[in-house]
Amino acid sequence: MSEKRRDNKNRILRTGESQRADGKYMYRYVDANGKTQSLYSWKLVRTDIVPEGKKDNGALRDLEKRVRRDLDDEIVPYGDGYTVLELVKKYVSQKTGVKNTTKAGYGTVINWLTSDSFGSKRIDKVKLSDAKIWLIKLQQENHKSYSTIHTIRGVVRPAFRMAVEDNILRKNPFDFELATVLVNDSVTREAITRKEERTFLEFIKNDKHYSQYYDAMYILFKTGMRISEFTGLTISDLDMKNRTININHQLQKTGTLVYIETNKTEAGKRVIPMTDGVYEAFKHMLEVRPRLKVEPMIDGYSGFLSFDKDGKPRIAMHWEKYFKHAVDKYNSTYRVQLPEITPHVCRHTYCSNMAKSGMNPKVLQYLMGHSDISVTLNTYTHLKLDDAKDELEKLSQVWEAEKEIARTENKSDLHSVDNRKHA
Repeated sequence: MSEKRRDNKNRILRTGESQRADGKYMYRYVDANGKTQSLYSWKLVRTDIVPEGKKDNGALRDLEKRVRRDLDDEIVPYGDGYTVLELVKKYVSQKTGVKNTTKAGYGTVINWLTSDSFGSKRIDKVKLSDAKIWLIKLQQENHKSYSTIHTIRGVVRPAFRMAVEDNILRKNPFDFELATVLVNDSVTREAITRKEERTFLEFIKNDKHYSQYYDAMYILFKTGMRISEFTGLTISDLDMKNRTININHQLQKTGTLVYIETNKTEAGKRVIPMTDGVYEAFKHMLEVRPRLKVEPMIDGYSGFLSFDKDGKPRIAMHWEKYFKHAVDKYNSTYRVQLPEITPHVCRHTYCSNMAKSGMNPKVLQYLMGHSDISVTLNTYTHLKLDDAKDELEKLSQVWEAEKEIARTENKSDLHSVDNRKHA
């Protein structure tokens, strides 16, 4: 019978364990891929003391236990050697057929991880606390906005989920609610009041320079279209006879590329009716639309409604700039200031106004092109005390009218009874 190996403290070493001449312990095993791997530690068990100046990476037998558990559960040890950046790249490589805007978002995350030290961290070394600390650092030290960090986490978290599904990791360290860790500094775009809307549109209509944009701004306020849907409209999308707008694509820009994109969801494809005011605005836009020798064509679409000074279809960025400069001019002229107004504020204002008017939420969901009714219903949560007072006042008037009808009917019934008695 062979004598069992012992360490320099005369403790029996297990199969695979050994101690080097310098006192460091080693454990050798065969991983799930059939390769021989080694673990090292200055401590055999937790109570051992690490030599002065040496790094404590845990007791060897604790490390062994973790490895054996992973092997039993068929988890590839050490995250299969992937770094965070490598894992994200692998995840993104499987995302084929995504929209250009999504591709650009993936590229932004990869570029950031390439420059950030967190990207070179081995994925099996990333703990829950590490993930939280990294996101906090992005906000507090790198001054990334909440929405930007939300986007970054939106790529990194599913990448780690993929690693869990591939048995490379046991847990996903990014499975936590972002709001529990970061301060949400996102600026909520509130709808403006009806009075502010009227004031702004009246200013635009009468201003010598900005009046050229009045029709488009009016349409945005009165239809709730996304700005990319509006800029993508062509003459053929307008049925002036039946007074409808066919919305089935968007005009987008990513980097220097201007292109046609399908609607984000199927619900985005819709045909919406024109009110009289919207009809007149579109009619005027078509009347003053420049006659171009060559119509610009983008991905097979031509006949766009509005063009910049270079004869190219206007994109969202143009309209955002026009709105900003118009508000700045108004505020530099008048004492009572207007809030920030953007194309998205127009959309939010339209949705809020329709909700305040008592429109059926399902109808409003259709007009807005929301795929989820909860997005539409969230608009109703923005209604304030004055809205509640107005609604109760309307109900009060209805109740009073019903009471008056009831009193009239009772009088009529009594009069009929009296007539029968006299007869």
